[in-house]
Amino acid sequence: MLTIGVDIGGTKVAAGVVDHEGQILDKVKYPTPANDPRQLAEVVAKAVEELRSRRPEEVGAVGVGVAGFVDEDRATVQVAVNLGLREEPLKERVQQRVELPVVIENDANAAAWAEARFGAGRGSDHIVCVTLGTGIGGGLVLGGELHRGRFGVAAEVGHYRMVPHGRRCACGNHGCWEQYASGRALVAEGQDLARTDPERAERMLKIAGGVVEQIGGECITQAALEGDAAALECFRIVGEWAGLGLADLAAILDPECFVLGGGVSDAGEVILDPVRASFARHVSGRPGRRLAQVRVAELGGEAGIVGAGDLARR
Repeated sequence: MLTIGVDIGGTKVAAGVVDHEGQILDKVKYPTPANDPRQLAEVVAKAVEELRSRRPEEVGAVGVGVAGFVDEDRATVQVAVNLGLREEPLKERVQQRVELPVVIENDANAAAWAEARFGAGRGSDHIVCVTLGTGIGGGLVLGGELHRGRFGVAAEVGHYRMVPHGRRCACGNHGCWEQYASGRALVAEGQDLARTDPERAERMLKIAGGVVEQIGGECITQAALEGDAAALECFRIVGEWAGLGLADLAAILDPECFVLGGGVSDAGEVILDPVRASFARHVSGRPGRRLAQVRVAELGGEAGIVGAGDLARR
């Protein structure tokens, strides 16, 4: 049976036909409607119907990944701030339109499942996926099963407290991990360095056209891959925080491997080296403890579609 996986992002709704080996056979994209739950369901249904029209007898179910809290029944989006959703019965709305079984899932959970089944975590039954994007997302596959928690909102790892009374977070708390180890944190380090020591940050500033506020993750990554010392220092700082967080997660979950995704991971070894060093330095039980591997995600931007589609099959 083929399924359709849908990944709802802040700017686009991407959908694809997924086979049992995690391959995307066909794909469509539509703009994400702004703060309109009913229109969002219509766009998801439209994407599904377009794909299904090309394979009317083969598609048997739909999985939808969304950036937000999804209830334990995988039916209602409890809250998705960036999409303007609150207690939204997305499963019911989409299912009524497409007349196929529908499963709703958190997008990070869907991506984690895809990496566990078909990507960097394949062959491992205990993996933790950490998405180092604008913020930090997470997904847990423990004992070969997706761990969602009692109320469906487990693995919000970006919002556990790293620094008591630390930097204010958009979630309303202070000192959350994503304030120190995310793409936003990397940009903050780069811009702060450019303001305080522009001579040292010369290469990043040049890439950004001489404007501090234009220094973004891509600028810092490009400079770091060229060997620029200032950009590498930004990655070292963020990598130190990321590894510290992984060490805490290892103490609780004891995974076989961590899979790092998101835009920060695009830097490859530039971020992996400081993350691995920090993780090894901070993890409890050393020496003697077996260390989890730290790998880069393999499926990139398609992980959400693949994971949602495969979860619908189950």
